[in-house]
Amino acid sequence: MFTLHVDTAQSWRGGQNQVLLTVRGLKNLGHRTILVAQPNGELLRRATGRVDLIPIASAGEIDLRAAWRLARALKRLRPEVIQAHDAQGVAMVALARSLARLNPQPKFVMSRRVDFHIRRNAFSRWKYAQVDRFLCASEAIRLMLIEDGVSPEQTATVHEGIDLRKVANCQGLDLHREFRLPKGVPIVGNVAALVPHKGQQFLIEAAAIVVTQIPDVRFVILGAGELESQLRKQIAKLKIDRNVLLGGFRPDVLSLQKSFDLFVLSSITEGLGTTLLDAMALSRPIIATRTGGIPEVIIDGKTGLLVPPRDAQSLASAIVALLRDPGRRARLGTEASLRAEKQFSSEQMIKQTLEAYSRSVDIPLLKDTDHPNVPD
Repeated sequence: MFTLHVDTAQSWRGGQNQVLLTVRGLKNLGHRTILVAQPNGELLRRATGRVDLIPIASAGEIDLRAAWRLARALKRLRPEVIQAHDAQGVAMVALARSLARLNPQPKFVMSRRVDFHIRRNAFSRWKYAQVDRFLCASEAIRLMLIEDGVSPEQTATVHEGIDLRKVANCQGLDLHREFRLPKGVPIVGNVAALVPHKGQQFLIEAAAIVVTQIPDVRFVILGAGELESQLRKQIAKLKIDRNVLLGGFRPDVLSLQKSFDLFVLSSITEGLGTTLLDAMALSRPIIATRTGGIPEVIIDGKTGLLVPPRDAQSLASAIVALLRDPGRRARLGTEASLRAEKQFSSEQMIKQTLEAYSRSVDIPLLKDTDHPNVPD
C-alpha cells in the first residue's frame, strides 16, 4: 500500500512522534510511505534519513500555494491513501484534492488526537466533509465526533502507541544531579506542554498542599508553552519556588522520566496522553485525571490512580498517599508496564491503522455538507 502523510506542525509534541512512528512502522512492513512536513519543522528534521520526505511550507489553514504544491505531488505520485495528522493538514489535503481532480481519488484519512469539538464555521465543515475516515486516538474522541455529526461508520478508534524498544534501551539521567536537587528527595514529575488544557495550574495548587505534609518533595514540570510566565507567577505567589521547578522543553525527556518517583498528568481535557504511555512503559506509578481518553489507558487502582480534573485537593491527597506507600507505587508501576506492553505498542497501532485503511467508506461525513466557494 502507498500512503502519503501530511503534518503541518513546526514544533515537536506527542502528535508528531505518533506521525513518525506511523510512517516508519508502515515502511518497515514494506509499504511505500512519504511524509509531507514543514521545511524548518522539528518533525522533518527528525525524519530526515528515515523516510521519504516532501517539504512544503504551510502558513495557515487556507494556504492555496501549499495546497497547489501538494496537488502537483498527488498528480505525480498517485498514493492510495492520504492521511492528514492535524487540522491544518486536513485543510491542505482537502484543497489539494480539489485542485488535483484525481480519478479515482485516493482515500482521505485523518488522525484525530484531540478531544475538542469540530468548529462549526463553513470552511471547517467543508474540509471535514471531504474526509473518508477518522482514526481516533481514543473512544472518547470517536464519540465526540459522532456527537458533532460524523457518521459512526466513518470512525475507528486507533489507540496511540509507543516504541517499546526505545523505552527499554533508554539510558536514565539523574534528575537530582541534572537540576541540582537534594539527593534522595522524592520527585513528582509532569511532562506536558504549558497550555491551558494540560491543567498545570491545578498541579501547582496541589503541590502547595503536598509540601505542607511532605516538605522535601520536589515537583518537576517538563514542557514549554504560552503559560510559562503565568505558572511562574503562581509558584512565586504560593511561595513554593524551592519545591516546584519548571524545567522547560527537553528532548531527553524520556531519560529524565526514569528518575520520577511519581508521574502526574493534570489535564483538564486529553485525547489520550502519550506521555502516560511512556510513563507506563517506564514502570512509573501514575496519577492522572479522569477526563477524555485517559480512563481508556489507566485502570483506576490497578495501573494508576484517577482523580477528577480541576480538583487540586483530590490530586494532592492522591500524591501524598502514594509518596507514603512505596510498595503500592511499585505494584502500580509494574502493572502499568505490563499493560503498556500488551495494549499500546507502536506495532499494535500500525496493525489497527492498516485495518482502518482497508475499510471502504462511501457515506457523507456530516449531516450538513454545505461548503464555501473554494478552488476545485
